[in-house]
Amino acid sequence: TANDIELEQLPEGRDSRWPQAEADQLDDNESESCKKFQRSLSRWMLPEDARKLYLARAKYCPPATPIFMIFISVAELAVFIYYAAWKPQKQWVTLDEGIWRSPLTYKPDLRQEAWRFISYMFVHAGVEHILGNLVMQLVLGIPLELVHKGFDVGMVYLAGVLAGSLASSIFDPLSALVGASGGVYALIGGYFMNAVVNFRQMIPLFGVFRIAFIVIAVGTDFGFALYRRFANDDSMKVSFVAHFGGVVAGMTVGYVFFKAYSKKLLKDPCFWLCIVGYIVFVIFAVIFNIFLSPAP
Repeated sequence: TANDIELEQLPEGRDSRWPQAEADQLDDNESESCKKFQRSLSRWMLPEDARKLYLARAKYCPPATPIFMIFISVAELAVFIYYAAWKPQKQWVTLDEGIWRSPLTYKPDLRQEAWRFISYMFVHAGVEHILGNLVMQLVLGIPLELVHKGFDVGMVYLAGVLAGSLASSIFDPLSALVGASGGVYALIGGYFMNAVVNFRQMIPLFGVFRIAFIVIAVGTDFGFALYRRFANDDSMKVSFVAHFGGVVAGMTVGYVFFKAYSKKLLKDPCFWLCIVGYIVFVIFAVIFNIFLSPAP
């Protein structure tokens, strides 16, 4: 009848099956996109034996918020803008007076102010310096933190920063130090070691591309570091030794932190070996700076 036809054409309410089916389909599409993202991320960041555990644990998309990398990057950018905009500069592109007078910069004659061995990471010498470090640490650090814990990434980063300044104070004791390259290179070193050690477990194209990317990025940044050290006529030279210190910290401490995704870190003998080695290096550097350094 006509009444029956009218009833059939009426829109269904909230409990209808069609809208619910559409919602379920949207949820399925979102879930599938999330799974694809997680699979791609695991292929880039983890060896095969750790991927299954990661995918089993991953319940959210993204699986974690890269709080440490975002916080440290924003802090470094804020400090750079402060010195570029409010301090007297000869030119904005290459910072001069502001950073040399900064209480954050590492200076050999002020090394008794111990915080400078860490705080120098917030101060950068120019636009290409800050942009280079930010791009590298965000491109690499965010994926690392999405897979590993923020604590692990933070410890590796800070270990590289401290190792960089201590290495510079020993092997280039008369030079100042600015920039977060020690921390960036620690992330690179840890990631690189895992890429090389687990190369056979990676899809060959992924492995080759990852190693090539690291080599190109490191070569470019290291070229800028050499230029700042030897081509500048400034009386205060900026050391590039922090790059080496950061890489070594990454290839030891960073490698152990990142490879232990599916294992308990404290039960890994390699972890304790690297930690003891790092502590011995720090103690030697402190003794050197107090008693043996040629710096004033």
